[in-house]
Amino acid sequence: MDQFSYLSVLLSIILGLAITQVLKGFRGMLLTRARIRFYWPTIVWSFTLLLIFVQSWWAMFYMRVIVLWTFPTFGTILLQTVSEYMLGAIVLPDFFGAETIDLKEHYYAHARWFFGLMVLMLATSLVKSFVVDGRFPSLTDTGFQLCFAAMSLIATLTRKEWFHKLQAILALLGMGAYIFMLFMRLH
Repeated sequence: MDQFSYLSVLLSIILGLAITQVLKGFRGMLLTRARIRFYWPTIVWSFTLLLIFVQSWWAMFYMRVIVLWTFPTFGTILLQTVSEYMLGAIVLPDFFGAETIDLKEHYYAHARWFFGLMVLMLATSLVKSFVVDGRFPSLTDTGFQLCFAAMSLIATLTRKEWFHKLQAILALLGMGAYIFMLFMRLH
């Protein structure tokens, strides 16, 4: 087993758990739908996160060519993956108990943490590129990530509903464009 194969197991487990968190939330919504006050930005962010997680796993394949692994390199990649897990863990509430679940209330109760984690994940992604390759990603890749980070930073500071609704749509469309432009083929 080569180094990448060994190290990628832990990263894949964490990303798998992140995906499981979101899918478990979808299951919870389905089973408790009569007790839920839906809020569509939460649902949109859940789908956006699934795209982010799958794209992240897809993009990690390029790391198979890294010859020398160091703990700081692996730690940086691990921090990004853990940030992704935490996003998946808080995007939807737990669906236990008999009380009504208000997705809008949950969204705004955790928005600062959610978007703070998003900024951390994106910053770590940029640092990871520098640590792994000795340079930042392409201008297009960096531009997408900086736009996502700027929007997320604004979202940590504002509670304006129109902004959060617009951002949810732009994030989903932006993630689709990001994948289409940069990650259609496995390199």
